[in-house]
Amino acid sequence: MGLIHANQFELKVIKKIFWELLFLLGLALSINALTYLNFDSSYGFLKIKAAAVASGKYLPFYYLHVLFGGLILFAGFIQVSKWFRTKWKSFHRGVGYFYVLSILFCAAPGGLGMSFFVDRGPMVLISFVLQSALWFYFTLNAFLKIKRGDVVAHELWMWRSFSLTLAAITLRLYIFFSSYFFDLSQPMAYAIIAWASWLPNLILVEYFKGSLFASFKTKRHLHVQRS
Repeated sequence: MGLIHANQFELKVIKKIFWELLFLLGLALSINALTYLNFDSSYGFLKIKAAAVASGKYLPFYYLHVLFGGLILFAGFIQVSKWFRTKWKSFHRGVGYFYVLSILFCAAPGGLGMSFFVDRGPMVLISFVLQSALWFYFTLNAFLKIKRGDVVAHELWMWRSFSLTLAAITLRLYIFFSSYFFDLSQPMAYAIIAWASWLPNLILVEYFKGSLFASFKTKRHLHVQRS
């Protein structure tokens, strides 16, 4: 039993450090997103999207997705925080409305529109379109569940939504590290990154929060107890 308690303590410490690092990365991305308020079409990431910008259709989608996406990322951490949910309920509710409405009317539609300007092949397009659609669907369900008073279901759907919000971080991390080993100009290499940026996040939420892996987790728990 002592070993189990020690392992649980270590896991809590690792979990705390992990979330703190993730929050700092998210905060950095949120601040970086706000720098695009200069609305300079040749600034930062937009430098490599000159052809898309020249089309006259890309920038509205981009600004909707990026400017609101940065704030949504920060708001998401507040929404999944137990401390804010219990100590600052009114604030949690207000931030929740911002999170939901910003995704439904700005970030998800913006991301969907941007998907069609990513010239990396059909697998990348499918990944980003599906991600945007699921992000919208998960967030809408989270909103509908809480309006009906189903707090448990609301929390699960919110975690699903947040897992896709976190793709803003994981996508950039994977691109940064993979660029040292792979040629990301190749459609297949970028397709792997595109899918890996959000699908594992969602699988982890289903494992820890959902019922998809309930049978597996029960068997694993029994095995740990017996050992």
